[in-house]
Amino acid sequence: MSEEPRPAELFRLLDDEYARAILTKTSERPMSAQTLRDECDASLPTIYRRLNDLEACDLIEKYTRPEPDGNHRSMYEAAVENVEIDIEDGDLEVTVTEREDTADRFTRVWEGLRRD
Repeated sequence: MSEEPRPAELFRLLDDEYARAILTKTSERPMSAQTLRDECDASLPTIYRRLNDLEACDLIEKYTRPEPDGNHRSMYEAAVENVEIDIEDGDLEVTVTEREDTADRFTRVWEGLRRD
């Protein structure tokens, strides 16, 4: 991640039910905005606003997936595995742990298969 989000910004975002729903749904599998609209029972403009906010905080990743008909679809996937909040000696610290990159995950699985 480029820079840890400020605690207030992160708390504001995670306080939003749609942002939390998008994060939890996309942690299971990548989804399009249209699928998220249905899964989260929200309007498409609401989904896109939350996706933009989540992307700005580096909590979600967007990529383009080619479709069989030649079109392309934007897909979204949670970019974080863990958000940890520590309060110690009057200080508030927020740590965001990234999810393992898809390519790194594939390489690890592939190397594991080759060893077997």
